[in-house]
Amino acid sequence: MSATAGQGFNALILAGSRGGVDPVAAYAGVSHKALILLDGQTLLARVAHALRDAGATRIAVSVSDDAVRAAATALGLTVLTAASGPSHSVRDGIAALGTPLLVTTADHALLQPEWITRFLADKPAGADVAALLARQDVIEAAAPGTRRTYLRFADGAWSGCNLFHFATPRSVAALDLWAQVEADRKRPWRIVRRLGIGTLLRYMSGRLTLVAALAHLGRLAGLDAAAVATPFGLAAVDVDKPADLDLVRDLIARS
Repeated sequence: MSATAGQGFNALILAGSRGGVDPVAAYAGVSHKALILLDGQTLLARVAHALRDAGATRIAVSVSDDAVRAAATALGLTVLTAASGPSHSVRDGIAALGTPLLVTTADHALLQPEWITRFLADKPAGADVAALLARQDVIEAAAPGTRRTYLRFADGAWSGCNLFHFATPRSVAALDLWAQVEADRKRPWRIVRRLGIGTLLRYMSGRLTLVAALAHLGRLAGLDAAAVATPFGLAAVDVDKPADLDLVRDLIARS
C-alpha cells in the first residue's frame, strides 16, 4: 500500500476552457460544463465533495470562467487561473500546492471517494507520477454502450480515468510529455510513435503492454511513471460530449 493512502492530500481540479462554445455546456444550457447540475449539485461540487470525502485537505481549482470562479470560491476551494492547457495548469498547481498532488477534472461527474483511495493505495510507492486507467472490458461491463477513446496494447484496450498523482518534484518533467499527448489525444498512433521505432514496432505487432509503454515514456522524461488499473469501470466515464451527460444522468437516476 502506498504511504499516501489513508492520509490527507492536496488536490487540483482542472476546470479551464479550451475556448469557443463547449457542446456539453451548450446542451445543458450553462456557461461552462463544470456548472452543469447533476442530482442537485454542479459537477464541480460533486468532484470537490468526492475529493474531500477521500481525505483531501486542500483543494485548488484551475478556472478560466468567472461563473466557475464564483462557484469555486463558494465551495471554499483555492482558485487558480487556468493556463493555456491542462498540462500548464497542472504545472501552476504544483507550484502553488507542491507535491504530492492528486489531479482530476471538473467533468469527472461520477467520481467516488473509493476510486480515489483505491488509486492512492494501489500506485507504486516509488513512482514519480501515476495515472489511473481502466480496461475496455471493465468499462463496458459497468457502462454498456459507452464510447471512449482507447489505446490498444498487448494486455488489452485501455482508457484514461482523469486521475493522476504527481508524487515528487521531478514529476513536473512529465508535463512536457503531457503537453505533447494533449495535442495528439485523438490520434493514439502519434502518442505511441513518441516511444521510438523499436517500441513502436512492438506496439504494431501487438507485443507492447500498457505498463511497459508508460514505463518507457517515463524513462524518456527522466522519471518513474506507472499505470494503475482500476476495477471501477465508471471511473473512465467523464462528460466530454452530450451523450456522456445523458449516460451519467441515466446512471444516477438508476442508482
